[in-house]
Parts: sequence; structure tokens; C-alpha cells
Amino acid sequence: MSKFGNINITLGERVSRIYTDLRLGIPVIIRAADEHLVVPVETLNQTRFDLFRSLETNLRLVVSSRRANTLKMSSYDKGLARIEVPADRNLEWLKAVADPSKDLIYGIKGPFVQMRGGDTRIDNLGILLSKTAQLLPAILTVNLKASEIKTDNLTSIKITDLVSFFEQEPISREIISARIPTQTAEFGKLHVFRPELDGPEHYAMEFGEIDRNSPVLVRIHSACFTGDILGSLKCDCGAQLSEATRQINMNGSGVLLYLNQEGRGIGLANKMRAYALQDEGFDTVEANHRLGFEDDERNFKIAASILKELEINSIRLMTNNPSKINLLGENGINIYERVSLKIKGNKFNAHYLGTKAKKSGHLL
Repeated sequence: MSKFGNINITLGERVSRIYTDLRLGIPVIIRAADEHLVVPVETLNQTRFDLFRSLETNLRLVVSSRRANTLKMSSYDKGLARIEVPADRNLEWLKAVADPSKDLIYGIKGPFVQMRGGDTRIDNLGILLSKTAQLLPAILTVNLKASEIKTDNLTSIKITDLVSFFEQEPISREIISARIPTQTAEFGKLHVFRPELDGPEHYAMEFGEIDRNSPVLVRIHSACFTGDILGSLKCDCGAQLSEATRQINMNGSGVLLYLNQEGRGIGLANKMRAYALQDEGFDTVEANHRLGFEDDERNFKIAASILKELEINSIRLMTNNPSKINLLGENGINIYERVSLKIKGNKFNAHYLGTKAKKSGHLL
């Protein structure tokens, strides 16, 4: 047996490195039949763009179908649109196509020459990487087959490995827990969970003595810095959090899952972009679509994983969101009862609440 061990990075660690690179604007290489450079448009800098432009004429801009629709383009490849970057277009044009905040100041972006057919796996994976890195879903790709670009120090990954990574179930493990008395409950216990794959930590606050042989009262709450911390009146998140803890304390026990999935999973920066679009007259769903995202990008498999770690399999779920009930049920959690979580609206969030009810099916 060799005396040398293997301390090479795992697949999850490699993807974590890729996320860091993409957030910094460093291209990564996805290897299929050919090697392709992939970099998010949002973080692409002028120096790298100039290099791509000087050495490579076959530049491809890829946006999600949601963003394509707002640009009046057809999506020939289902979830995305692939655009040939004209030789006379600069980095400012790329960023204007990607970012709807520039729609009013950079009105005419077309005409667009789109690609059709062929293998779109790298394009789809590039968009998925950009989304999960909480960047705008728009990427620039370069086929390296006939390129002179030096890529010695760039992170690379086989397309089969990347597909395998995204097919894995998101499992979170408890790191530590400790007793925390709060203003509303003297007997509280905070659990900190860390995902086995890339991603932020999540939290579970356990109130009182939980009877795991009976359905447990549970609130699954997605982080909202603006609502939970700043007290924003544009949403109902802070009020829902307060009402949920009140009901748990009235019940005598329960669990609050606090998931770090800000802005329905698109991140705080993109959420602020959506808010800016709402100021222009778009509702919350329309704003997400103009950014290139779906209505809701959250992953509730994470919540199911944490509940199972807590040995809770049957719950009384405090929610107004039917899709949350369905997704938890599909992932092995028995929803014994839905508990309504209604709060009083205000003049700032009335339209927002109406959109949630009309377009997202929330039971308000």
C-alpha cells in the first residue's frame, strides 16, 4: 500500500471554489467535448472582456428565458436564449442586456442574433451556477477549441461532475446547539446547521420541550434582512416572524427554521434590484422575471433535511404558501395541519400581498 494519502479536494469543495471564482469575475472552465470558459456578465471586468474580444470572435451571451422575454426575444432553447455577441458591442452593452436596471438608460439593445439547436448543457449549467452564486443569470461563454487564451490557473470541472453535483440532495448537518433565553421565551435552544455541499448556514430555534411523537408546530422562515432586521413595510416578513414566534409561545413549544434564502433565494443584492424595479411600477413577480429569475428560487429540500436531522417527521406548518406544503410533502415530511399565519397589511405592502395571493397562490 502506498504511504501517500489522497487529500485532493472533493467535488463539493471544487464547486465551492467555482462559486468564489465566479463572484470575483474569474472565469471557470467546463469540460465537455470541448472546453468552454464561463463567466457571469455581472462580475466580468473590462480587462478580461478586452482579452476575449482581441483573441476570440465567437463570444456567446446566454440569458435565462425570463430575461429573454423582457427583451422581446424568443427562447428557442426552453430555459435560456443564446446570443451571438456582435463585434461592435462592448462590455457596457453586455451588462445592459443582463441587468434590467439599465433598461431605461440603454433602451435599444438589439437586433439580436440567436443560436439554435446543438448541445446547451454548458449554457444551462452556467446559468444555474450564476443563479446559485446569487448573481444575475447572464453569462458569457467562450469555446476554447481554437482559442489562444491562457487558462493554466483557472478552475476547471468536467460537465459530468457538475451535473452530478446538482443532482445530489442538499443535506445539512448540525454543528452546535446551545440554550438561549429570549424576550418571548425563557426556554429556547438554537441549532446551527451547515450544508454538506456549498451554501450558507441555516438555523433552527427550538422553543419549549418538543414532543417528537406528535406533530410539531413549525414555522419555516426565509431570511429577510429588510423586514426582519430593518422593519421594512414593503413586505410582510417581519410581521410574519413576530406572529409565528407568538403562536409558538402560545402553543408552549415549536420550532422556527430560519433559512438563509434571502429574497426568495435570489440574494439581497438582487432583491434590491427587484425593489428598484417595483419602484418603476412592476409587481414582485414581474420584477423577478425581468431580472431573469423565476417567481421563487428557494430550495425547501433544505428545510426537509434539517427537520429530519432534528428527528421531526410530522408537523403543523405555519404558512400561507401551498407550494411549501407540497414541496415538503414530496421530501418526506408529513404535513399534519396547515396553520394560518395572517398579519395585517399596510399601505406600502398592499399591492405586494395582492400579487402573492393572485400570482403565487398564497392563502391570504
